[in-house]
Amino acid sequence: MTSKKDIDSLVGANIKRERERANFTQEKFAEMIGIGPKSLSAIERGTVGISLPALRRICIALSISSDDLLFGDSEKTDVQVLEERLSRLSPAQFEIANHIMSGLLAAFALPANEAADAEC
Repeated sequence: MTSKKDIDSLVGANIKRERERANFTQEKFAEMIGIGPKSLSAIERGTVGISLPALRRICIALSISSDDLLFGDSEKTDVQVLEERLSRLSPAQFEIANHIMSGLLAAFALPANEAADAEC
């Protein structure tokens, strides 16, 4: 049987992994979910448990399933993680993300286009 301490440590490590994957500092992420940075640090270290309301806020802020935090992400690729996160966005949020991604991909392609123009 898994102890509460083991579960707290596992969930805390999974929260930390997902926070870092999303490129949030502890301070920024704590502010986003409405807790203090010291509380977030204690949760990530597994020294304290997490409340269900805080778990819900974390899932919403990271656009991830609670299953990923409770059970781990079962070795998903970065693309699979991104796909799942995008699928959990509202239609309006998705449109914003899509617009940003389109601009980003266009910016990545810009140097190649400029090089091709120079050859002509």
